[in-house]
Amino acid sequence: MLRTYYDVSMGQTTTIRLSDEDRRLLALLVPEYGDQSSVIRHGIRRLAEEQRQQQELRTLLRDWEAESGPVDEEMVAEMTRRYYSR
Repeated sequence: MLRTYYDVSMGQTTTIRLSDEDRRLLALLVPEYGDQSSVIRHGIRRLAEEQRQQQELRTLLRDWEAESGPVDEEMVAEMTRRYYSR
C-alpha cells in the first residue's frame, strides 16, 4: 500500500511499506548513497533510465524492420544480452 502525504514546507513526502528483505537491502545501500531517500531516488532514476533505453531499443527495432524487413530474433537476443546484462 502506498500513501502520499504533502508537506508544504518540504515538498511532497511519500510513505511506502517495505518488506523485511527490502529494508535489509536499503540498509546495505545507505552507506554508499547517504540516506534512505537518496537510495530510493537513485533506484527510481535507474528504473526510469532502463525504461528509456528499452523504449529506444523498441524504436530502433521498429525502424529497422520498416527499412530492412523482419529482425532476426537471435540477433535481438544477443543485443539484449550485450546491452542489458551490465
